[in-house]
Amino acid sequence: MRATFNLGGTLKIIDLNAPIDLSISLRDSEENPLAWYLGKPEISPVKLDNWVGKVSEGASVNFNTINFNPHAHGTHTECVGHISEEFYSVNDALTNFFFTAEVISVTPAAFGDDLIISLEQLKQLLGDNRPEAVVVRTLPNTDAKRSKHYSNTNWPYLHEKAANFLREIGVAHLLIDLPSVDKEKDEGKLLAHKAFWNYPEQPRYNATITEFIYVPYDVKDGSYLLNLQMAAFSNDAAPSRPVLYKFI
Repeated sequence: MRATFNLGGTLKIIDLNAPIDLSISLRDSEENPLAWYLGKPEISPVKLDNWVGKVSEGASVNFNTINFNPHAHGTHTECVGHISEEFYSVNDALTNFFFTAEVISVTPAAFGDDLIISLEQLKQLLGDNRPEAVVVRTLPNTDAKRSKHYSNTNWPYLHEKAANFLREIGVAHLLIDLPSVDKEKDEGKLLAHKAFWNYPEQPRYNATITEFIYVPYDVKDGSYLLNLQMAAFSNDAAPSRPVLYKFI
């Protein structure tokens, strides 16, 4: 099945039968990716008196409770409410779900004792492209990202100037394959988050950041249509399922 989109006055066609899922599924397993010093998610059947919500134990249905943190346990989308004193829900921030997107691959550069994605790298990789969304794949890119435990690893991060550049060129949705766009231990500065959302000066309430994605190795850099799907949570962040479609 194919669909046609009018993008800036140009008709583009995508194949709906060839989605590229960028999400990492949530698992009750040590193989689940982890960050922010939390243990694995827990998925367990409800127990009420002598009843257990599990078909293999005699129930008519499987009836599980899930305990997890969207920021620490997998692919999630967040809004400015993640860093603001006032409450803002990502469910209100994201009201459209299809966007032009540019996939870029970048090898983080040395910056003191850290590794960063720099302004210069983004300028070179994006050139004159001005997409609504940017999908950042860090290199090297391996399947280990699907199950990596990131706590206390000082992962690479997006430099403040790079985040500011994305905002200035009109990128509304930033997706990255790391637990955060910011440094793991930054004394609460959250420089990249604040630069991208322009907080607190003139907050971009409809801009989002999606973290903990995984871009398969065989997906080429370039232009795509992004369908940013998200669970309807009234929270600063919610589990999400970003899906790319290649233009034909």
